[in-house]
Amino acid sequence: MQRTIIWTLVAGMTMFTASCSKFLDEKSMTKLDESQVYSDVNLVETSLKGIYANWKSVRTDEQGLIMMMGTDETQQGAFQMKSDPAKGGLDRYDGNLNSTLNHIANQWNIRWPIVNEAARIIKGLGSGTVTPDSREAKLLGEASFVRGFLDFQLAMYWGEIPIRDLDREAELGTRRQPLKDVWAFIIADLQRAADNCPKTNDPGRATSGAAWAMLGKAYMSAPESTGLRDFTKAAACFEKMMGDYSLVPYQDLWDYNKPNTAESILEFQFSPIYPNNNKIQFQIGSRAVQAFFGDGCYYSGYDKIVPTHYAYSSVDSGGVWESGDQRRWEAIRYDFTYYGETPTLDPVLWEDLGNDYDELMPHVKKYEDFRTDKHTDNKINNMWNSGKNIPVLRLGDIKLCYAECLNEMNRTGDAVNVVNEVRTRAWGGTLPADKRWAAMSQEAFRTAIMDERMRELFAEDWRRIDLIRTGKYLQLVKARNKWTQQSNTIQDFNTLLPIPDTELKLNDDITPADQNPGYH
Repeated sequence: MQRTIIWTLVAGMTMFTASCSKFLDEKSMTKLDESQVYSDVNLVETSLKGIYANWKSVRTDEQGLIMMMGTDETQQGAFQMKSDPAKGGLDRYDGNLNSTLNHIANQWNIRWPIVNEAARIIKGLGSGTVTPDSREAKLLGEASFVRGFLDFQLAMYWGEIPIRDLDREAELGTRRQPLKDVWAFIIADLQRAADNCPKTNDPGRATSGAAWAMLGKAYMSAPESTGLRDFTKAAACFEKMMGDYSLVPYQDLWDYNKPNTAESILEFQFSPIYPNNNKIQFQIGSRAVQAFFGDGCYYSGYDKIVPTHYAYSSVDSGGVWESGDQRRWEAIRYDFTYYGETPTLDPVLWEDLGNDYDELMPHVKKYEDFRTDKHTDNKINNMWNSGKNIPVLRLGDIKLCYAECLNEMNRTGDAVNVVNEVRTRAWGGTLPADKRWAAMSQEAFRTAIMDERMRELFAEDWRRIDLIRTGKYLQLVKARNKWTQQSNTIQDFNTLLPIPDTELKLNDDITPADQNPGYH
């Protein structure tokens, strides 16, 4: 008996249903029921709402943190590493990081049903001529955006992936396709999205701005071997949408009273009320705080990820933070004093972690939700209900992406100016002269921008992708992740994840011989 996630339609709403079934009854996550193709616009609208609901679930609970593990920015907490050695492989990069690891299989499995449903919509709406600006065109654009975004992630994490183009189903099947074809398909999806998505939309749904932003990311992230990486095209994409958004005070990005700010390009919509909570704080708060104050303290939790030493330390202590940078205090919690009482490690000493106790070391702060605290009038009293919106795309990120492109276009001076716009916001609107970036070489910029992206985007789920696309994954993870350092077993092939064993067994088009190198 194995647990799988089956894509179903219930009362017209697309949803995931978890079930136990015999192995032979399971279905590969890249396959789909071809009898469901959509041309009815009302059915498409209902299906698309289901797609969005299931897409945002990718960023909830523990599964929303898996791709943040094993980077130079965040790592698993010490007790997590001790209590779950298999999952610990995501940070140690040892033999536990293999095709049978269910956490990897889940990341694969939760994305493919959404890709497949988007593919049905695209086939149904794209079978004829779509009138520009029509309802059909906008829905086609949104479905293309979702498929393009998720394929972007899948290709970054696993490399060659199946192309779910139902018009070419007989030709493509569910085989892994060459990287050039995969990235051409991603770019085409995001271009279609940019051409058809509405300029404005309901919060949590794709717009043309989001599509242009992701198209730019695709052009700057496509592997060089594909011949599709193009920083000039990426910069042009960003230029088409940046003017529609504006930077806001950094603290406003994490204020649940100010959702969907003028900086927000796309953010997943949550609330502290089940079932629309995201449960993130339950996973990333402090275990010692939980043991001391209970679930009703809004920053208690279970240390599923914590910042690396580099990510929480100041420059003079070997870390990334400069004096006066206000982002630090919004991103990371250093003080665990709660209504005048300071917790200790006494309640968790049974863990027997030796010198590795980290429950009262710095923690991720961005997703703390005071509405769940026992001192509020909400009567929620449990951090499990944390429900802040989660940013997917925002202007601060895109400005830094744009600066990267300018640097690669030999316009490093212009790139520096753009970064200084972001840094000015980080210092509250007035950037001290000694914190203003000055002229530097193209290579120096490449190094500096990675630190700046960590400061700006800490724990926003972009770091793994940044490390992969810049070719710095092995170097920086090995240097800064405590568990990776201790094991000293990370290798170049670990940049990609293994294709899950269940997929190899259930998908006739992907065999063990197709496994990513190093995981055979």
